[in-house]
Amino acid sequence: MSTVAVVGAGLMGAGIAQVAAVAGHDVVMRDVGEEQLARGRAGIRASLDRFVAKDRMTARDAETALARIRTTTNLEEAATGADLVVEAVFEQIEVKHAVFGVLDRVCKPEAILASNTSAIPITSIAAVTQRPESVVGTHFFSPVPMMQLCELVRGLKTSEATVAAARGFAESVGKTCIVVNRDVAGFVTTRLIAALTVQAISLVESGVVSAQDLDTACRLGFGHKMGPLETADLTGVDIMLNATRNIYADTANETFFPPELLQRMVVAGDLGRKTGQGFYNYD
Repeated sequence: MSTVAVVGAGLMGAGIAQVAAVAGHDVVMRDVGEEQLARGRAGIRASLDRFVAKDRMTARDAETALARIRTTTNLEEAATGADLVVEAVFEQIEVKHAVFGVLDRVCKPEAILASNTSAIPITSIAAVTQRPESVVGTHFFSPVPMMQLCELVRGLKTSEATVAAARGFAESVGKTCIVVNRDVAGFVTTRLIAALTVQAISLVESGVVSAQDLDTACRLGFGHKMGPLETADLTGVDIMLNATRNIYADTANETFFPPELLQRMVVAGDLGRKTGQGFYNYD
């Protein structure tokens, strides 16, 4: 098995670290502070405990997986010996550039540099490196231990070998992959959900329908497991805002322009489940 560095110990980063460790990979999880790392590790333990409680893994296997994960606040230490680095930091190109600039400098030549971005073009992320052929999108879905899809995204210069290696990793942790062959902002899945969510929020914002009834319509009318507003609350209202902004900035397509309600909710701190209030109240 390989050594995997996960940059970012939030919900996505911790989930990626968990599935990699369960699959037998050695994992280094890096974040900017010990508090973030402690939360990430606690989240992994709680998730593994749920799997044990449901008889989906043994307590011994859970402890073995947790033991494969070490943490650090030092990006260079995390990345230097890694075969694969998965970046899962905030969805801003400047933040990702700062990470990939370091990765380009310290990672071994054969390392795969992957981004978990849901909307930013991989070519843009790779532009700060001297090895764009080694940069690929590996878009996992939250919660990572439960969701089966991984969206692999080719940048303009991503090599076939890099895509194959990324697929090998994703499949090793139990995911089914689709490949995005053109590096468009939002790729496939985020474009689809962003377009639906923007329209959903606009309908609620204008008083046409309540959030609850809109989500009910999508569940019962389209067979969705969750409505778009429930999904936004789960993944983060701020994440959806950043995704729509990134797609709109790249395409100038009004379909993806973030509604005023979405923008105001983020300013007010109503970010969904993680803050207790989004389109629904979770207190």
